[in-house]
Amino acid sequence: MSKTHRKISVTGEEMVIEINKDIDRYQESVAMGLTVKQLIFSVASVVCGGGIVLLLYRYIGLTGSAYIAIPVVAPIALGGFYTYNEMSFFDVMQRKIHMMFGNQALSYVSTEGEMVLKAYELAFANTSRVPSIKYKGKQLKTGTVSVNTTIGNQNNKEAFEAVKRKMKVMIIGCIVAIILAIAGTFAYKYLG
Repeated sequence: MSKTHRKISVTGEEMVIEINKDIDRYQESVAMGLTVKQLIFSVASVVCGGGIVLLLYRYIGLTGSAYIAIPVVAPIALGGFYTYNEMSFFDVMQRKIHMMFGNQALSYVSTEGEMVLKAYELAFANTSRVPSIKYKGKQLKTGTVSVNTTIGNQNNKEAFEAVKRKMKVMIIGCIVAIILAIAGTFAYKYLG
């Protein structure tokens, strides 16, 4: 982190004080350069990982127990160290899961009246520029605008649904891979 030097004169002597340039990102370290949050999550991940390895070591060996401990320890460690736009790892994952399963696709619904749209389409079909149209005392602006908004909205909705399906398949694939890794570890230990 870069620092700026501030010179302060006290009774004729100069004193140099180092101040962080980006004071918003300053973190107070507690132990070994870690913040309180990072220290707590580090200890929790080491305790969980060590506990899993010690409990499963007798049954499936060191390698197998380490493979099982990693998916448990990784989210705990990320919870203390990972930040994105000042959100913690758990906040980011909660938003991603909400976007995959709980989010509805947004679509545009026109608030203009049917008469205005028909007049606009007729005028647009005749010329490349739309003349001003009066409707209930309001005057619409002139300009060139695409009338096929429903097709664009349909494409956006389809693209959103495709990305949503792809994300679901990726998460399900990761879960299946973890389950297969655990099953393979047990099979290797007991059948091999």
